[in-house]
Amino acid sequence: MKRRVSTKTKAKRRLFALTGVLVLVISFFVGTIFQDWVQIVENKRQLFTLNNKYDDLLSDWESLNSEVVKLHDSDYVARYAREKYMYSLPNEIIIKIPNNTN
Repeated sequence: MKRRVSTKTKAKRRLFALTGVLVLVISFFVGTIFQDWVQIVENKRQLFTLNNKYDDLLSDWESLNSEVVKLHDSDYVARYAREKYMYSLPNEIIIKIPNNTN
């Protein structure tokens, strides 16, 4: 003796199955969108950090380039060597004054 399944029961099962599949598909898309959003936020943070680093490096490059131009001038090199390395000309006395930046 077989029991016949009514049409309403079949419709309910079909609706339940379709709802389950729909929930799975929506969950998949929401998860994917969330992962992409997290990656976008991380990329923006990294871009901000790299832009700051680039600005610092560009500033350093400009400073070094300016120093290279100055080092081509022999008068600047002589003055730099006397100031930084305490070199003196003949009959010249070097007096070092300490910096008081209090």
